Amino acid sequence: MDFTGSPNADSSQSSGESPEEPSKEEHVTSVSEDFDVTCWGCGLHLTVSPYEPAFICGWCGAITNRNASKIERNYLWWRHVRDRCFVGILSVFMLLMISFRSPGAPPLILWGSYSVVGRGGLENYTYCLYCKKPKSPRTHHCRSCQMCVLDMDHHCPFIGNCVGAANHRNFIFFLISALTGTIYVSIISGYAATQIWPPIRPMPPAFLNDLASIDRVIALLKEIIFAFSSSIMLLSVEGAVLLYLLIASIFVGIGLAVLLFQQLYYIYEGKTYLNHLISQGVEEGISSRVGEKDVRNLFRFFDCPSSASKFLPCFWSLRKSHKK
Repeated sequence: MDFTGSPNADSSQSSGESPEEPSKEEHVTSVSEDFDVTCWGCGLHLTVSPYEPAFICGWCGAITNRNASKIERNYLWWRHVRDRCFVGILSVFMLLMISFRSPGAPPLILWGSYSVVGRGGLENYTYCLYCKKPKSPRTHHCRSCQMCVLDMDHHCPFIGNCVGAANHRNFIFFLISALTGTIYVSIISGYAATQIWPPIRPMPPAFLNDLASIDRVIALLKEIIFAFSSSIMLLSVEGAVLLYLLIASIFVGIGLAVLLFQQLYYIYEGKTYLNHLISQGVEEGISSRVGEKDVRNLFRFFDCPSSASKFLPCFWSLRKSHKK
């Protein structure tokens, strides 16, 4: 509640009496220190109730908020580091570990002469018509990169490079960091939007009294949607940008989560996305050895020690025993 403080009278000019009028009896009342405050704008002493959270100076019009407190800025540097951490991690993965790193070339092998090729030395090998050299199993030629890629998963246009044996793990870490970044953006933008969101029109009590019928529930939902839509029209430019960031980050996060789950599931199956397409008959006539489904494929992919499998949940071992 705003309260207009009145300056204390120090001379007879503040009163309405003229010098010619006879002096009247005056009563002097002492003012407690709790009621006497100093205006920060003009320096006058004001008489204000101690229960008023804010008041306006009657002379200069300055507003004083007694509940205002100074925000501690001790950890401000950490907030700046935190906000730029996700962008830095994504940039490192994009530029250094994925985009400019070779996806993995197949091993070199001697060929073309009976004297250098041993018995069974080119088993399951095929000939690449583009590279003009043998192509080992689980190797595919990428026309965009113009090279054969070992354990090729797919060619990603967003990083401008193939995902293969040499950078597949970095690509998974990139998806994890990107998903974490979108979750962070969703939380921050959603919280900021709630702080500047215009007030939503309260629901009429008639909609909240009787919700037994479906028609009343539908009417309540329509009223909520209408009130929410009306508040959107009152959003500022900053609020509209935050709302866009919130919606975009949620949809991008869902897409990244689906892609990450798909990648991990193919690794669990012991194959790549391209091998999955081949097994579905997309590219007929090309054979590829696909491993068995096993959670240890994930441990081998991330270079985890084999002893880590003993920490797996008990239901995994039970399920494996039932299959036998």
